[in-house]
Amino acid sequence: MATMLEGRCQTQPRSSPSGRETSLWSSGFGMKLEAVTPFLGKYRPFVGRCCQTCTPKSWESLFHRSITDLGFCNVILVKEENTRFRGWLVRRLCYFLWSLEQHIPPCQDAPQKIMESTGVQNLLSGRVPGGTGEGQVPDLVKKEVQRILGHIQAPPRPFLVRLFSWALLRFLNCLFLNVQLHKGQMKMVQKAAQAGLPLVLLSTHKTLLDGILLPFMLLSQGLGVLRVAWDSRACSPALRALLRKLGGLFLPPEANLSLDSSEGLLARAVVQAVIEQLLVSGQPLLIFLEEPPGALGPRLSALGQAWVGLVVQAVQVGIVPDALLVPVAVTYDLVPDAPCDIDHASAPLGLWTGALAVLRSLWSRWGCSHRICSRVHLAQPFSLQEYIVSARSCWGGRQTLEQLLQPIVLGQCTAVPDTEKEQEWTPITGPLLALKEEDQLLVRRLSCHVLSTSVGSSAVMSTAIMATLLLFKHQKLLGEFSWLTEEILLRGFDVGFSGQLRSLLQHSLSLLRAHVALLRIRQGDLLVVPQPGPGLTHLAQLSAELLPVFLSEAVGACAVRGLLAGRVPPQGPWELQGILLLSQNELYRQILLLMHLLPQDLLLLKPCQSSYCYCQEVLDRLIQCGLLVAEETPGSRPACDTGRQRLSRKLLWKPSGDFTDSDSDDFEEAEGRYFRLSQQSHCPDFFLFLCRLLSPLLKAFAQAAAFLRQGQLPDTELGYTEQLFQFLQATAQEEGIFECADPKLAISAVWTFRDLGVLQQTPSPAGPRLHLSPTFASQDNQEKLEQFIRQFICS
Repeated sequence: MATMLEGRCQTQPRSSPSGRETSLWSSGFGMKLEAVTPFLGKYRPFVGRCCQTCTPKSWESLFHRSITDLGFCNVILVKEENTRFRGWLVRRLCYFLWSLEQHIPPCQDAPQKIMESTGVQNLLSGRVPGGTGEGQVPDLVKKEVQRILGHIQAPPRPFLVRLFSWALLRFLNCLFLNVQLHKGQMKMVQKAAQAGLPLVLLSTHKTLLDGILLPFMLLSQGLGVLRVAWDSRACSPALRALLRKLGGLFLPPEANLSLDSSEGLLARAVVQAVIEQLLVSGQPLLIFLEEPPGALGPRLSALGQAWVGLVVQAVQVGIVPDALLVPVAVTYDLVPDAPCDIDHASAPLGLWTGALAVLRSLWSRWGCSHRICSRVHLAQPFSLQEYIVSARSCWGGRQTLEQLLQPIVLGQCTAVPDTEKEQEWTPITGPLLALKEEDQLLVRRLSCHVLSTSVGSSAVMSTAIMATLLLFKHQKLLGEFSWLTEEILLRGFDVGFSGQLRSLLQHSLSLLRAHVALLRIRQGDLLVVPQPGPGLTHLAQLSAELLPVFLSEAVGACAVRGLLAGRVPPQGPWELQGILLLSQNELYRQILLLMHLLPQDLLLLKPCQSSYCYCQEVLDRLIQCGLLVAEETPGSRPACDTGRQRLSRKLLWKPSGDFTDSDSDDFEEAEGRYFRLSQQSHCPDFFLFLCRLLSPLLKAFAQAAAFLRQGQLPDTELGYTEQLFQFLQATAQEEGIFECADPKLAISAVWTFRDLGVLQQTPSPAGPRLHLSPTFASQDNQEKLEQFIRQFICS
């Protein structure tokens, strides 16, 4: 478990070919920083391009090669040069003067326009069910509209916005070392704002601080006041009142009532009118696509999808001709602590509780030189109208997880159905239920598509790399940190740091100091030992940020492990495993099985990408990283010999519409293709590294299968999840595998088993209850399920 940090290690950051030192960031760790440029030149990959399949016109616009070279800026670094004034007094009051100079557009008469909107007027005139024509007094309905409107929003107060920006600027400079933003990404968004179309930012949700940091950033870049769609469950009434005056939006609780409820109908009409007025006025809107931090539930937010549905509906009915969607992500060295307890995850944040948290953060950082870093990512904007037109053409049939996997798990069949998996864990709320079924499907797939883009454009922070190296017991941190950084950049992902390698390691270890023990064993050498228990769990949560980078290779490595499980001993030598031939069709089958088993919230496959294309991508990645090598069968034409190949009809036209670099587009040709595991010296360690990225989730699933013999059923979903989580904790104490002791993994296992048909849900007066299905009541089938999962786990 110990890891060596050698003081005399020869590994150093590589310099650029010209030998010049480049500085990408304007502030550092108290010393001169150099850009980490470990591969193919001195520039990092520019991430965040929109989907070329769904939005080809948007992909070509709002982008130019020159913006990739603009570098970074620190949005919380405000100096005398950022104001119109000069002098020694300005240098001391630059934060205050900067906040006074920010442009805040005047608030228009929004309540009157909302009252005059078509939907509200139809209710007042009684032309729709639930209106005043059904016995309600118009004055009472107007008062109810005003009450609902007051719950949704309030006119932003310019003085309060300026005062809050000044206080927030001081707080961010105390908490963060820097908040970095790529100038090229900001230039794309500013160019999109000049097109006259409303901007809708769709963001991930790491912490509640995201809803404050992003509006501050856009205000500092001259884009006005950002309207943030907050979750009313996460805020107390006093905090909601403050956030409304700063531009916040809240969905009224009446909007979630049934479709035939007059109160719900009125609330949804008012909310729709608010969104329409906001889009017409051109104010930018921020919607979080993920659930609040600490919430135990699906990754995709039901509330976020409801707000996205309102925007889609406004564009479809022609209130605005189009809207530009901007995927956004914010990453941190260390995310502020969020409640992970099942009982306290939904506790709202009060105004005084938030103030005490701010004071506690400032007190903990007072006199501490190791502040955290943050990175804001703005992906390429794309047209919502273009996505709506193109997305409807690629919808196909889907099957449930029970239909896809249960016969294979029980050994009733071996063939994997050639169809996609239907798995929706996010419930549909009232505003989304009011849409047509095809529009609901459009909103769900749009949200998944944008969230996949946001996660793919997120940079990997230094603490995530350090946590991965410590968790996987790498021996030399200096050399392995440089190697892992190089692997991340080679896969088209960015890193959220720069600087001298030794300084980066010191910074990361200082932030992880509460979870590791540092022991000096001899002069110049430092022994890093992760703390058992919660320390390992925290490192596992940090290392999960690397999973999107290596996800394709990790799925492929675990699939290969499952293919070899019945042929060679698990602890057999690598040379013995390399003797076996692996057919391409067998690899496809194992990849498909693992894809169906893994939750959609983890894979985040884009709806426009089929499972077969993803199998091709996984196989290509395994070949590119050197784990698999093609095996030429005797007497066959070499795969690289394309001189005498004849074009078949299947090659002339591909039904999927996806053209990849893989040579596996024809199933008939794939039957004769075989591969071996590479015998290069680095392959065994890299193979184990990839398998261990998915091992916490797969081990939690395997332990959940073993727990079926001990669990107390029937029980509520929450009650059974608590039972499973306690079992994971007890197993972690016995085996020392604390990576699986995560409540999120427990609830993911429960939901996956429910979709697989292992657990069945029945209604009861006290609420839905889970019970074991008759199919898996026998111990034989339970063992088959556990064996099916464990084949993908590499010891």
